[in-house]
Amino acid sequence: MVKIYTRGGDKGETSLIGGKRTSKSSARIDAYGSVDELNSAIGVAISFIDDKEVKSVLEKVQNELFIVGSDLADPSYPENPNKTPRVSDAMVKQIESIIDKYEGEVGTIQYFILPGGTKEAALLHLTRGIARRTERSSVELSSSESVNPAVIAYLNRLSSLLFIFARLMNKRKGVKDVAWHA
Repeated sequence: MVKIYTRGGDKGETSLIGGKRTSKSSARIDAYGSVDELNSAIGVAISFIDDKEVKSVLEKVQNELFIVGSDLADPSYPENPNKTPRVSDAMVKQIESIIDKYEGEVGTIQYFILPGGTKEAALLHLTRGIARRTERSSVELSSSESVNPAVIAYLNRLSSLLFIFARLMNKRKGVKDVAWHA
């Protein structure tokens, strides 16, 4: 039986893909740790969503976030392109096509909306905020280390997808988005 704990991180360090040790407070650990948090938040949102179509897309995103995390956990980018799964431009384009499909259903807006509405929409808005923080962490990492640019594009599109899905949950439940007023 393999134990879940290794004691390898008890002194504040962890191993990256390839074996290099680094501080748990490093920008790289922050970036892929944020991906893990984002994936968990999507899991919480899914547990409240009855819409099979939306659930299916979000479950696919959860699987893709493991690719995002492994891409960020391997500091060898762009070397060894086949060693670690990497986020691809095709993954970004796929999210764009999903956004286009559902944006047609919810329509475009010309104003800011307050996050909320149904419980599903509120959770998706919260998850969108985590996606944006995850993107910022990845951008911060890219200012000092090599990062696959498709990771940042993917996270950027994902926050847009989560926004569209929040609006979609409200629309499908008959709840209007509430406009922000200064």
